[in-house]
Amino acid sequence: QVQLAESGGGLVQAGGSLRLSCVASGRPIGNYNMAWFRQAPGLEREYVAAMHWSAATTYYEDSVKGRFTISRDKDKNTVYLHMSSLKPEDTGVYYCAADSSQYVSLTRSHYTDWGQGTQVTVSS
Repeated sequence: QVQLAESGGGLVQAGGSLRLSCVASGRPIGNYNMAWFRQAPGLEREYVAAMHWSAATTYYEDSVKGRFTISRDKDKNTVYLHMSSLKPEDTGVYYCAADSSQYVSLTRSHYTDWGQGTQVTVSS
């Protein structure tokens, strides 16, 4: 099991940028597929971006392609979500998640370890 702690959320104007961080402890992130999910008020938690444990492949939800980038720093055992050109519809609580399967899943139920989330609010 890996423990995850997100940070970096905040209030930003539309068109702005934020970088979210997810610090992992207990296990090296190189053993895990990592993903970011978000949950807007009253809505289901949805996948945003994911990275295979090898870092060879990344995946993005269609609405964030070209605006968001998932990356990692193995030395810091940290995964990042770089967000630019933010829109009000990007508002929500962003969660980091980890899974030790061989293949990446874009499904929430597949992920076994979760952080507590960080709030992102984009004003128009």
